[in-house]
Amino acid sequence: MAKAFFVLDDGRIFEGRSWGLLGKTFGEAVFQTGMTGYQETLTDPSYHMQVVVMTAPHIGNTGVNSADNESVKFWVAGFVVRNPSTLTSNWRSEKDLEAELIEQGIVGIQGVDTRAITRHLRDRGAMRVGIFSGAELTREEMVIEVRKQPAMSGAYLTADVSTLQSYVVPAKGEKRFTVAALDLGIKAATPRMLSERGVEVHVMPYNSTFSEISAIEPDGIFLSNGPGDPATMGATINLVREILSAEIPIFGICFGHQILGRALGFETYKLRFGHRGINQPVIDKRTGKVEITAHNHGFALKAPTESRFSTVYGAGEVTHLCLNDGVVEGIELLEQGAFSVQYHPEAAAGPHDASYLFDQFLTMMQKYPRKVSVL
Repeated sequence: MAKAFFVLDDGRIFEGRSWGLLGKTFGEAVFQTGMTGYQETLTDPSYHMQVVVMTAPHIGNTGVNSADNESVKFWVAGFVVRNPSTLTSNWRSEKDLEAELIEQGIVGIQGVDTRAITRHLRDRGAMRVGIFSGAELTREEMVIEVRKQPAMSGAYLTADVSTLQSYVVPAKGEKRFTVAALDLGIKAATPRMLSERGVEVHVMPYNSTFSEISAIEPDGIFLSNGPGDPATMGATINLVREILSAEIPIFGICFGHQILGRALGFETYKLRFGHRGINQPVIDKRTGKVEITAHNHGFALKAPTESRFSTVYGAGEVTHLCLNDGVVEGIELLEQGAFSVQYHPEAAAGPHDASYLFDQFLTMMQKYPRKVSVL
């Protein structure tokens, strides 16, 4: 087992042992606080170009299986754990985690103090990082390589993760609605949650035009999660404005929430170290109810939280806030059908406190039916 190094762009270096593929990799260093759900994390497209540090010390004990994948591959740029399990013990397991990391070309590191790394990132903020194993480089040379890498701010990554062709997830039971889901990095759980509610979901490429979306005569539009900086998504933001003008109901989550917010005229900003995990408390401002939710985002929306706001599409309000730091976690228009949340109601992994939002979307499509054929 070779020596490996976790090298941050501020010069801090943690030494450990190689795990997964031998080699080097680069990305944004982020930490994930979930105690479970590492396979869903690895296959979440929102983690594209990120090196994920798991704060839970023991990872890999349940192996991997095909049923828990949220996409067709592992998307993380690198994987960091303290103590990977040497044994796989679960009736659903099909393969050892490290074997799958090697097969999918993921460079990792083990035996580092992940809690110390997390504290460092909390203090200094998310930053560029490299993992080096089996490399004949000095510490200074490794830091220089890391500093040559692009930052996440300004990163346009949607084209890397979106589907190339549309596909349909049929409704289970009686079909109630048709939804066009814009794939910005969608997870498999989302169309499944809609399908279970009688929705036929057309998952469409990120660069679909309004005419292409209109051709399926959707009752609603879903804006998915995804990686990158929402400020780079000008064409998608303009598309959402066309959808808003046509008064087709919209539901957005995560990246889709940020894009809806920008379409309404708000700015987004980079968080110091982001929210990533399955234990984030969010309060519904309208009811006072607190939900424990799943998060994965490094950017957030700037919107007024103390009063309603005005847009060219009518009045709206911030509906949810994060109790940890006050980040805007939900918005809604009050005069037409459009709402979004920053967190993940589909969970996968995570709690199901927010799954009712899919029912809210169906209620909204019923309240705001498609006015005319948009063909």
